[in-house]
Amino acid sequence: MNALKKVTISNFNFHYGVVETGADAEACIQQIERYLAQRIGQVLPDQPDLIVLPECCDMPSGIAEDALQNYYRVRGNRIRDSLSLLAKQNSCYIAYPSIRLDSDDKWWNSVQLLDRNGNVAGVYNKNHPVIIEIEENQIECGREAPVIECDFGRVGFAICFDLNFDELRLKYVRDKMDLILFPSMFHGGFMQQYWAYSCRAHFVGAIAGGLPSSIVSPVGQAVSTTSSYYDFVSTTINLDCAVVHLDYNRSRLEALRQKYGKKVRVTDPGYLGSVLLSSETEEFSVEDIIREFEIERLDDYMARSRLHQK
Repeated sequence: MNALKKVTISNFNFHYGVVETGADAEACIQQIERYLAQRIGQVLPDQPDLIVLPECCDMPSGIAEDALQNYYRVRGNRIRDSLSLLAKQNSCYIAYPSIRLDSDDKWWNSVQLLDRNGNVAGVYNKNHPVIIEIEENQIECGREAPVIECDFGRVGFAICFDLNFDELRLKYVRDKMDLILFPSMFHGGFMQQYWAYSCRAHFVGAIAGGLPSSIVSPVGQAVSTTSSYYDFVSTTINLDCAVVHLDYNRSRLEALRQKYGKKVRVTDPGYLGSVLLSSETEEFSVEDIIREFEIERLDDYMARSRLHQK
């Protein structure tokens, strides 16, 4: 197994930074830079591979809309650049969600993914802004859903209201992600589990304002979550995994457990009929054991079932 399939992820649910009343844009930028550095500093001892910040993470709390747009114009890429330096210094990826003004003077609600060298690995623009964002804040609608290849796997994104739209989810189903990153201001409830299971991917929430931020497994289980006391959590997850149905696989799963013991894991969330199979060793990958025991993936089983229904 590729050791990089074990990925340590830090995600947050912090409140937006409060700036001094009457502070000008320059003072606000400096205060928010310090605030974000302090929040991120909480997880650096955990040596994360990926840090995921909440939607519009550098938005100052409680300032008027006209002052906010001026703040964004003056800010430009400064906060992104300071986070790029943090990413490079700590050899980690950082998902930086923010309101962004492009060179054509268009506004976007975006996530910029910074790589371990501090470079922008890719940008996702919110495909489905809420109506008020479009009408009052002039936020453009993103038209693409890029897949970003990281050294640990394939990453896709959804921002807040995006979670309600099947067309975005179905693109990620087709493209086969390892991770879905979800910076947001709304939680989404059971839609988080639905996306994780539908995409066969781990789902990483970073929800602003103190709402629980969790990592959800591809079979809908919360792997970790922020608490009422801490606005961050760091967790190591295993991306060397596959979702398989119990039909026709049950005896094979038992056989691989008998042969490999703790080197494999079968995680059953209950009531679903599907389980998560993972390799827990560097000796072989989940693909290797799927081939060895002729285990049928859930998607292949669904396709076979459709053929029998014709």
